[in-house]
Amino acid sequence: MVREVLTRYLTHDAFDVIDAADGEEAIAAVDSGSFDLVLLDLMLPKRHGLEVLAHIRDASDLPVILLTALGEEPDRIAGLEQGADDYVVKPFSPREVVARVRSVLRRSHRTEDALPAHIEFGNVIVDVGRREISVAGDGVELTRLEFDLLVFLAVNPSQVLTRDELLQAVWGSSVDWQDPATVTVHLRRLRQKLEADPSDPQHLLTAYGLGYRFEP
Repeated sequence: MVREVLTRYLTHDAFDVIDAADGEEAIAAVDSGSFDLVLLDLMLPKRHGLEVLAHIRDASDLPVILLTALGEEPDRIAGLEQGADDYVVKPFSPREVVARVRSVLRRSHRTEDALPAHIEFGNVIVDVGRREISVAGDGVELTRLEFDLLVFLAVNPSQVLTRDELLQAVWGSSVDWQDPATVTVHLRRLRQKLEADPSDPQHLLTAYGLGYRFEP
């Protein structure tokens, strides 16, 4: 029923929708089609939503929004750490889901025109145009959101940015729509990938009680 309602609302808003009844159908659909975004329930028959997400992330950076129940917080966090772009907690308004879809699509299609071509700090080199990053000469894989968050922080050095400000700038969302812990999860993953000692970061710093700041 939920799938049918969301399909109807999205189709009404001029989206072309392909639906899947279970995790195996979802994987087959993603593998055989060309999509702009995946709206993914975690509690799927046959294959769990996190398995489907892992399959998607192995092959592409396709935007993914998770649908989760209120009691599925560990799965929700696991989904964000696997590279999900956003999540919506049940029960939800179908109109809210459509708005989230539009927000994620706007974010994923925005251009990099106003950004520097390269950013360097410590032993990290960021090629903004190519969306590539290396640490001490070795390539490092970032999700789209991790990359966007890093670049936004880096082009605003030494400024304390609240989690709400980061949600608005990077996610196109706000604390009214999305849990600010989303920012914390992505910051932690960036530290693990880029900082020499993630427990004592030198560049991606916490301003306790306020937010985060970047120091070159």
